Amino acid sequence: MAQVSIIVNGRSYQVGCDEGEEDKVQGLGQALDERVQQIAQAVGQVGEARLMLLASLTMADDLAETQAENEALRNALKTAKEQPLGDGAADLAALARRLEVVAERLEGA
Repeated sequence: MAQVSIIVNGRSYQVGCDEGEEDKVQGLGQALDERVQQIAQAVGQVGEARLMLLASLTMADDLAETQAENEALRNALKTAKEQPLGDGAADLAALARRLEVVAERLEGA
């Protein structure tokens, strides 16, 4: 098992991870530190545990929103796949519009 040192709110933490996952864990640690810094700037230094809790809650909220968007996109794609294609240009134009909406949603995720 590999060990990675991450710094969150000025404190160093040793974190174990699988071999080859060091860069990923380092990046996750940086993302956590950025979120903690944002919260600390907004509410001040309210204690390490509270900052970590608030950062975790906001990141969990982001994840929940992303999962909901992902599910909506899957449903939209399923619906698009289930709709039969006609022979006319109008059907192709409608399909193109639906695909553009899906692409825009993916770019925003």
